[in-house]
Amino acid sequence: QVQLVESGGGLVQAGGSLRLSCAASGRTFSSYVMGWFRQAPGKEREFVAAIIWSVGSTSYAGSVKGRFTISRDNAKNTVYLQMNSLKPEDTAVYYCAADRSLYIGTTWDEYDYWGQGTQVTVSS
Repeated sequence: QVQLVESGGGLVQAGGSLRLSCAASGRTFSSYVMGWFRQAPGKEREFVAAIIWSVGSTSYAGSVKGRFTISRDNAKNTVYLQMNSLKPEDTAVYYCAADRSLYIGTTWDEYDYWGQGTQVTVSS
């Protein structure tokens, strides 16, 4: 059974940084795409970033490109989201997701497994 467990969220001032982690278990994820999505109150869940586990290719939403970096550690079976230059509009619950695919999808319904989410709050 696939389990995704996020950690690393918290409260940070605008301009600060956070690193989110997603510990994945229950599968060999070499044939998966791992993604990060976020959902702010009253808004739809939106794509943030994704990585093809096997080759490390990445994709980012325009709103975070140049500020966020997604990476994975094969030995730890963990995906990271390094978030720099945070803005108040980055405030949301951040979710880790896994898609059994070799192509990066950017809509939430393409992903098969989800973590419980971690809150990120950026104060102005």
